[in-house]
Amino acid sequence: MTNEVAVPLLPCPSIDDVIAFYEVLGFSTTYKQRKPYPCAGLQREGLHLQFFEIAGFDPEQSYGSCLVITPDITELHRAFAAGMRAAYGKILVSGVPRMTRPRTRKNADGLGGFSVIDPGGNWIRVFQKPATAPTPAPAPAGRLAKALANAVVLADSKGDAGQAVRILDSALARPRADDDPVTHLEVLVYRAELAMALNDRETATEMLARVEHITLNADETARAAPNFEIAADLAAALR
Repeated sequence: MTNEVAVPLLPCPSIDDVIAFYEVLGFSTTYKQRKPYPCAGLQREGLHLQFFEIAGFDPEQSYGSCLVITPDITELHRAFAAGMRAAYGKILVSGVPRMTRPRTRKNADGLGGFSVIDPGGNWIRVFQKPATAPTPAPAPAGRLAKALANAVVLADSKGDAGQAVRILDSALARPRADDDPVTHLEVLVYRAELAMALNDRETATEMLARVEHITLNADETARAAPNFEIAADLAAALR
């Protein structure tokens, strides 16, 4: 058989809050009912999600999750980010709901991915569809790159931001003369993002200030451009 469709059914404390959030991301409501139980269906192009309401449900304790495989994670993240900026004036990076940035995952053969954590605490995990059969990605080069790769797995995949912070703080506490400055900057920006996720605004501000003191040449500045964009979004979220 072909053309089967699987639609996840995810819990939330309020279908109205979920609908409002996903509309910001460009979804439309395909179905909504209050009786005999509250539930709703949402759709954005070929992506379908359904939700059911549980009174008193705690999003922080949610285990709800699903995978979304797309040929272009960058474009989808950009669309979600634009919706957030239009509705909230910033990309949501802390609390519930929030969204992570696209990053390669060493536990997914180096494929890029990002996550949306919705008002129900559900993790919508978006991954890049490989153009061909996936092959293992090269191991990260350098101690900072290795620390960053491990931290991304723990925080963005497992949801353990606390352990990811400990890994990055340990790496940042032992600077070396041969550290790649672009990777150093990327680690600082990601550490700031994790601080925001943990509602630690003081550390986020400190990390972003340290970014400004890293000296880069022209080539390094070009390589670091995506992280400067992330840093600007984080700074806007701190205002």
